[in-house]
Amino acid sequence: MPLIPDEAIPYFENMIYLPMVFTILEKDRKIFEQGPFKLKRPYIAMVEEAAKQVQKELKETHIYMKRYSMKVLRGEGDDMFTEYVFFHGGYEEHRRYLNVRLRNRVEELLTMYLAIVEKLH
Repeated sequence: MPLIPDEAIPYFENMIYLPMVFTILEKDRKIFEQGPFKLKRPYIAMVEEAAKQVQKELKETHIYMKRYSMKVLRGEGDDMFTEYVFFHGGYEEHRRYLNVRLRNRVEELLTMYLAIVEKLH
């Protein structure tokens, strides 16, 4: 039986993925600002709105994790895997994620947040 409940795992994973998505969006925003684009504003606005959505979900995740005394730390990593340590209710669980899986999931989330922004407009 796992020591950390299944319903807590998405919050732990949000704390892994969402900061990565936010970092990518911020870097992309800078590229749009500095790039040779004729009309920059639509791209910048779309990226900024997606970043706001990510920040909102990240804030909700922080609140949930604080409420339930949860914490995630990045552990060891190599070319293939990155380890994360989940703390919940006095228990500690080590999970290893394939770096390719991390990249693919961040790409999925990035696509999802940009699609949300597209639907809002």
